[in-house]
Parts: sequence; structure tokens; C-alpha cells
Amino acid sequence: MKSSIQISVSGAFGIDRSLRKFKRLCESYGVIREYKKRREYKKPSVKRLEKSLAAEKRRKKADFKNASARRVFL
Repeated sequence: MKSSIQISVSGAFGIDRSLRKFKRLCESYGVIREYKKRREYKKPSVKRLEKSLAAEKRRKKADFKNASARRVFL
């Protein structure tokens, strides 16, 4: 699937504002995320490992936040 984004630069907005609009559009469509993902090939085993490590990190972070919220300060 090939798609293109067309943005016209009008005199009222200028190039800076049009460029920011283009960047927001690319980000909303996920173009940048997809580009970064496809930059290099990762084996499925490496992807699974990274995914499990990220999940473990999120769990530890959530546990730490919950533990600090449960502390009673006297």
C-alpha cells in the first residue's frame, strides 16, 4: 500500500508552520514509528525477549509506585 501526503504552503502560514503540520501528520499516521521499526531486522526471538523485558520493567515500575503510595508517613 502506497500513500502520499500533500501539503500546500500558503503565504498566510509560511514554511515553518507547514513543516510542523507535516510532522504532526506523519506522527499521527505512524510513519515515523514504522520507519524506526523497519530500520533493521530483528529476529522473532529477539523481539519476544525485548517485549518480555519491557513488560517486566513496566511491572517493576508499577509495583514501585504502588509501594510508595502505600507507605505511611508518621
